[in-house]
Formats: sequence, C-alpha cells, structure tokens
Amino acid sequence: MKRPFGYFVHHQGRGHATRCAAIVGALPHDRPVTIFCARDDIFPNLPKRANVVKIPSLFEAPGPMPPALDALPTPHTMHCAPVGWPTVARAVASLTGWFASARPELFIVDVSAEIAQLARIASIPTVKVVQHGDRRDAGHVAAYEGCVGLLAPWAEALARPDMPDWMREKTVFAGGLGAAEYDPDRARARRILGIPEGEHLVAVLSGGGGTGFPSAPLTMAARACPGTRWVTLGTVQTEWHETPPGNLHHLGWVDNPETWIAAADVVLSSAGNTTVQMIASIRRPWIVIPEWRYFDEQVCKAERLGSIGAAAVSPVWPATAGQWHALLAEAAALDLDVQARLTDATAAPAVADWLETLAADLWTIPDTPRLEAAE
Repeated sequence: MKRPFGYFVHHQGRGHATRCAAIVGALPHDRPVTIFCARDDIFPNLPKRANVVKIPSLFEAPGPMPPALDALPTPHTMHCAPVGWPTVARAVASLTGWFASARPELFIVDVSAEIAQLARIASIPTVKVVQHGDRRDAGHVAAYEGCVGLLAPWAEALARPDMPDWMREKTVFAGGLGAAEYDPDRARARRILGIPEGEHLVAVLSGGGGTGFPSAPLTMAARACPGTRWVTLGTVQTEWHETPPGNLHHLGWVDNPETWIAAADVVLSSAGNTTVQMIASIRRPWIVIPEWRYFDEQVCKAERLGSIGAAAVSPVWPATAGQWHALLAEAAALDLDVQARLTDATAAPAVADWLETLAADLWTIPDTPRLEAAE
C-alpha cells in the first residue's frame, strides 16, 4: 500500500466535495486518502480507502470572544486567522499530527490559503486548488508560491488573461472536474418531467454556496414573458412587495437539476463551479448573473464566460421588462459549441494521473553511481 494523500475540503457549497470525490474515485486502488473537512455528510460516492476526518470549522466562531482578540489585525499573508479560537487550534493540531504520523506524499487543499501555507511549513508537498477571482493579494500568492502544483477545476479558456506565467506553468486545467456525464436529450427530459414539447421553459438554478437568488426580479421576468414557464431550483429569497405571477414556480431543492437543465429552452444561473460545469456539459442558451463571493470569484468567472461567448452575462439583476427581453435574446443567439469546449469527461482520471506522477517525481531518489576503486 502506498503512503496516503491528504485532502482538505472547504465545507461551503458542494463544489469542493464533489471535486474531491471525483479525484479520489479516480486514484489507484492502492492509494489511501485521508480527507479533512468540517462536514462529513457532503461527499458523494467515496471509495472505502478514503477516510473522512471531521475537524472543527476554521471559519465559524465557537462563541463570543474577548474584544481585544477580535480587534487584532490580520497579517497580509492571511485571510482568515482569528486569534483565541480553540476550534482552530484543534483543527490545526489534527492536521499537523496527521502530517507527522502519516507522512503523506501529497496534500491537496480545496481551498484555504492558510491551510496550504500550514502544510508547506510542516514540510508537506502541497497542491492547491485555484479558484476564479482576483487572487493577486499576498495571502493567495504566498500559498501558490509554496505549492508544488496548482489545480484549476475549469478550462484554460476561463483563465484570467493576466494570470502570471509562473502560475500557469505549474497549473493543470481540468474543465468538467466533478461533473457527471449528463444526458442532454431535451425530449427525453421533458417526458420524464411531464412538460409538453411546445411549452417554453426557463430553468433558474440557485446554488448552495450562499443565501439564494432574489425572487423579486424573477417575478418581473415571468410577467414580461407570460407564455413562458419559469421554474426555480434551490433557495430563493422572497420580499413582501412581490406579486408572483402564475407562470413562476419555486420548486426548492430537487434531486435531478440536470434533467431540468436538459428540458429547458433557457437556463439562468449563478457562476458557481458545479453549476457552470453541469450547464456547459448539457449545452443550453444560458444567462449568468454572478452572486457575491469573496475576491469577486463569481464576477470574474462570469466575465470570462461572457468574453468567450459561452453565456449572456448581466452583472446585476435586470430591473425592467426590456432588460429581460434583451438578455433572453442574447442567450438565444449563443454558439453552444463554445460551452462544449469547457468540459472534458476525462478530467478526473487525468488529474489523478497527474497527482500520481507528481508524487512519484517528488519522492524518487535517483541511484547514485558507484565510483570504481582506483587500481
């Protein structure tokens, strides 16, 4: 049995855990993996050789803290480094104790600049997942510089044009990582859902990483398109002044969002990574409205999707019927082949092969040539 890989997974949303499960499932059967996460119930289909260690959250306060500790400034090379939290101390102890006892060949971080730097300080070769956004701050740069490799779970076409050469050289791009192979057949999806073939359908996907889409602008959209059925999946936030029309339906969380995407004439979504991968693999006229995230993650991703012609992008919610009609028309005119180039069904095994090769290269000690004794 090989020495293990370690894996830190941020517990917000579902994308981090989905990527982890895809990579771990594609690794060789003799590669054990220990996963550290504040939740152990968000991982789909992990193999038995994967062990999940639940650690305290690094981001949620364990209770009221002394004001003097809360007021301490954060160093420029960190983003979230509260002082006095016993939960953080326990999480770090769990990680560093495992580093010492297991001697992992690689440690994958998805995502935390602080954890990536911790692993480097502990002398562990580390691979960090790279997310979209403006990550040129000292904290992210320090984490990236300290890693032996970087993993971008998106196609290279979505990389920022100003991505430094030194980063690009050690980055593996894996568009479609964590996305299943979805059935794009529209007619079949409509039969499953009981939607008439001639009905115009807009599917709205609200991701799990935030508080949900606002419902008010969707009521305006539905009223502007009375012949269209608008269906929301996920969480939406309602307001007292809304007057929802009869063609707007909030379904909440469903087990088959991919079927609704396949059945739709238009899809509206945020720019969350899992959502983007799913829609791009099915290919539909697509509207993207980014949600607020740290470091402008979704804003930057949405800008790239718009720049390459994969989606119609609005930085804010349309506030008039005319704005909605213009956005829908832009989505209808998209070249859907652009979306197809954003995902690769072989992403997970390709990443697994890269990690195995990287570990072997790092830990191989070349044979030292023997010097023949002089006669």
